[in-house]
Amino acid sequence: MKWIKGIVLLLISNLLFMVAINVIVSFVLPLFGITLGGDTASLLTMAAIYGFAGAFLSLAFSKQAARAMLSGSQQITQPRSHVEQMIYGSVQEIARRLNITMPEVWVYESPDPNAFATGPSKNNSMVAVSTGLLQNLKEDEVRAVLAHEMGHVYNGDMFTTTVLAGLMNTFVFFISMLVRRFFAERDQEGLGFALSFVVQLVLGFLAMIPIMWHSRRREFGADAFSAKVYGKGAMISALQGIERWVSRAQMEPSSTADPLVTFKIAGTSHVMRLFASHPTMEERIAALERV
Repeated sequence: MKWIKGIVLLLISNLLFMVAINVIVSFVLPLFGITLGGDTASLLTMAAIYGFAGAFLSLAFSKQAARAMLSGSQQITQPRSHVEQMIYGSVQEIARRLNITMPEVWVYESPDPNAFATGPSKNNSMVAVSTGLLQNLKEDEVRAVLAHEMGHVYNGDMFTTTVLAGLMNTFVFFISMLVRRFFAERDQEGLGFALSFVVQLVLGFLAMIPIMWHSRRREFGADAFSAKVYGKGAMISALQGIERWVSRAQMEPSSTADPLVTFKIAGTSHVMRLFASHPTMEERIAALERV
């Protein structure tokens, strides 16, 4: 999966945990005579438990999931080249400056210039960069991108996204439970289950809109953090370099560029704007120029 990004990975794993919890509650627990929910207040309480459990489980295992999905990945623990020293040293320098635990540092195989950060907390995180980023950007630009990702780590963006995802999950579970109970009370349990599942899928998809809006806001904060560390010029130059790569890739018919650019550092098309995790390059550069 070449399109991996910290926020997207978190949301995908969150969805998988939601499905797993729903299966356990709907099929496994009833086998033992355990039926959860009842009045509206109980349903809301249970929805919150399901919703936040899925979100925080995905956060807890975010590093493990990222490592499992990275293609041709390699962790840098003892830098063995100038490039590795530049990557590791930049992350180490920023971590010391912020007085946080040194994140894991990874490089993974991908032609796309990309990077991401993930992890349960600022003292338990990882930062990964693609080979495409290293091949297409200058050293000062790579450092700026690393500072951007460290901004996500220090600002706790994965945690705040998890809380928002938990709230959205709660809403989705609660509505789907109401639908299921409505039909169960009319002796149409099978229909209620089917419709509640459809409602859960549809609302879960729509819940991505506010979560991605939050993600786009946090990108501006990470850009501003990078500007404070290495100057806004380096980050602007990095964004422009990535934008040039995307433009070239789109012009090549046989390009191997990731078609799911919506979720990447490069921004998005107008079609999927509401579901984009990143603002457009123009918006980000304009914001940096105002710093």
